Amino acid sequence: MTGSIWAALYIILLAALTGYEVIRRVPVILHTPLMSGSNFIHGIVVVGAMVALGHAETFIEQLIGFIAVLLGAANAAGGYAVTERMLEMFEQKKLRSAPRE
Repeated sequence: MTGSIWAALYIILLAALTGYEVIRRVPVILHTPLMSGSNFIHGIVVVGAMVALGHAETFIEQLIGFIAVLLGAANAAGGYAVTERMLEMFEQKKLRSAPRE
């Protein structure tokens, strides 16, 4: 039991460090397309968390599943809000640069 907890913590740590390094090295111009792709992945994560929550039997499993659904949904919604805001910034530039009649 203890070994599996350490293995899970090791995997979480590796995933966090790898994710940080990958995102840190992405050029600014690619953030909008990557955000759209990651929003899709976060939607799949939310569905997976809901399935895991549905199969949870103990209280701690249900609690972890609920937190996973909550955080995944917040992450996906926040990603869509940021993407929408970034796209609005590009639309304003197009409107300002349009010739006036």
